[in-house]
Amino acid sequence: MKNLKEIRIIDHTATKQLNNIPVTAVTSFAIDDALAIAVGLSQVPPTLRLWAHPKTVVLGIPDTRLPYIEDGVKYLANKGYHVIVRNSGGLAVALDAGVLNMSLILPQMKRLSIDAAYEIMYHFIQQMLQNYTNEIAAYEIVGSYCPGDYDLSIQGKKFAGISQRRVRDGVAVQVYVDVTGNSLMRAKHIQTFYERSRKGEQTAFNYPDINPHVLSSLNTLIDRDITLQKVKQLAIDTIKSQTNLANEHSLTHEEIDIFAKRYEQMVKRNRQINQWVTT
Repeated sequence: MKNLKEIRIIDHTATKQLNNIPVTAVTSFAIDDALAIAVGLSQVPPTLRLWAHPKTVVLGIPDTRLPYIEDGVKYLANKGYHVIVRNSGGLAVALDAGVLNMSLILPQMKRLSIDAAYEIMYHFIQQMLQNYTNEIAAYEIVGSYCPGDYDLSIQGKKFAGISQRRVRDGVAVQVYVDVTGNSLMRAKHIQTFYERSRKGEQTAFNYPDINPHVLSSLNTLIDRDITLQKVKQLAIDTIKSQTNLANEHSLTHEEIDIFAKRYEQMVKRNRQINQWVTT
């Protein structure tokens, strides 16, 4: 982060509409694509985008191949979740008002490896929370939802997960941070989603067997009353301490145009999910 001359911060945590389109998780992934393209083309500086959504389960592309996914989606919808499929890999993740999402949009610079991009976000989270804990580790937490090598945990319990999406010459490194709320219940809903979507059948893809007890929220793990608003401010303060802030804090006209096209792609991707929920 210190190698960046400047960075733009966009706070969408309270944004309700963009270009007359409601800001949902579908919108968010389209926005990140637009930012990645613009950053990759050097039209705008690297960007940290902050976002949050009400009860939403974000599925990965592999989830759409579950043999009984329609049953799983209907279960989540009946529990009050908005269900979407993102435009990248990874697996199901639960979001709500206690989960802060951050997207760090960087130019690939031809030399930014996949692991290097993950490491940037991992160390950024460590720096953000250094006054609260020095125990954050990155390794796969078996039994968590959307498991991966860059699960972030404290004493073996996952509170955040990192993914990334590369679009043209830009990369969006995305992290969800479970700040507060009922982590156990979120995990149980994802557990039931997989049970109903798989029904015990063998699948070519290795879907996780969820153990809700290996996930937790940040405020529980650090035993401090920390809020989403506080974590958001820690992110902004950490950026300020390491680089200059760009003057522009919103999407450019060029980014809005790209967003409109990417949004339409996301809507098409999610058409089947919407049909399952409404039938």
